[in-house]
Amino acid sequence: MVPAAELRVFQPLDAFPPDEQAEWERYILASPPPSRRRYRDRRTGEGLGFLEPVGRDGASIKVVDGHYYVCPWRTRLLVLAGLLAFREAAPFEGAEGFLPAAEARRASRELRRLRRSRPGQVATIMRSPWHVPVRWFALFDDEERLLREIDGRHRLSYLTTITRASRRLERAVAVLRGSELGAIADLLVELHQWLSSFDPRSLLELDYGSLCDLLTWDELDDDHSAREIQDALAALGAGEFPRTAELYQAVLTRSAELRGRESLS
Repeated sequence: MVPAAELRVFQPLDAFPPDEQAEWERYILASPPPSRRRYRDRRTGEGLGFLEPVGRDGASIKVVDGHYYVCPWRTRLLVLAGLLAFREAAPFEGAEGFLPAAEARRASRELRRLRRSRPGQVATIMRSPWHVPVRWFALFDDEERLLREIDGRHRLSYLTTITRASRRLERAVAVLRGSELGAIADLLVELHQWLSSFDPRSLLELDYGSLCDLLTWDELDDDHSAREIQDALAALGAGEFPRTAELYQAVLTRSAELRGRESLS
């Protein structure tokens, strides 16, 4: 799989409709529940193709202060939306060979069926291959950063609440709208709209995930991108433009260096 970071929303168990809540209660009690999403190759007529989900879907679970929080993977929804976005963007010459028009129409029909059957269902995960989008750091504070070792592997993540993240976005948008960087505010507004779809008691996690395997411990330890973005926004609000540029460039350079490892793989 392609190394990727994920932005995940964990809703309280009691925030789900009764039928779905019962489903996740059974899932939590399963011994053990599936821990990873599974995919298989789906080839097109030209010998190219894409990955599609197989088997039972699942969720990531957190227990905080004795309360269960659930982030449904909704893998089918995520994959179908991603396929259509890929088709629309056509990121490189020949991209249509991976998703021919007939497959795109089938994916569009299935996505519409899924949304009709459960109209309130929203993707709970945003995924970013090869890098962490700079705008994601506007959601977090350095005090919410967690660097640890799990099973001999280094892992970097942030965890906050939807309420805190939304307030940070609102402050950031106000600052950006009053500057020459107003266009960036539109990206943060999209994030805010996504967060507003969930229960306000929900948790928000930024997980560097498999990107951590591309970085040394020292590189992860030195990465305080959320703090630098918050400081950059504060400097922008105070009219300290050179300081803003310096901080933003530090985060952008770190992201570019990480994305550059794609060409080495």
